[in-house]
Amino acid sequence: MITARRFEQTDADEVAKLVANTMRTTNAKDYSQDYIENELKHLTARDLIARARHFHCYVLLDGQTHQIVAVGSIGPYWGSEVESSLFNIFVAPTYQGQGVGRKLIQTLEQDPYFTRVKRIEIPASITGLGFYQKMGYQFKNGNAALDDEQLYRLEKFN
Repeated sequence: MITARRFEQTDADEVAKLVANTMRTTNAKDYSQDYIENELKHLTARDLIARARHFHCYVLLDGQTHQIVAVGSIGPYWGSEVESSLFNIFVAPTYQGQGVGRKLIQTLEQDPYFTRVKRIEIPASITGLGFYQKMGYQFKNGNAALDDEQLYRLEKFN
């Protein structure tokens, strides 16, 4: 059974390892090793703790192993009261395709940063695009091009 809870500082090292493993395994199909390693410089345990001060960050745990198997955050879109954004959505490679990502998005979509706003944006990786589209997110302003960060900008309206 997979359960969700808020991120705690003591989760940071385990989450940073999950993020690195996921990017080096799953995202490696769509991004160069240089791109991935550069992104990981900004996704350290220390970075995750700092971000958790500004966003609501959640982890999903495997009830049998008590291992963190997914992480994701939600927060205001550039400080907005009427828009929010999803950040740093990662599911451990061995748990992908089993509904864990869906549970993570559903958890984030029950958070006050989601329920209070009209629009939610997500910077989506090439790898995650199809998944987010299945979850109801569409290209922002119909723009299906990658941005300068090699991400798609997707949005959903409440």
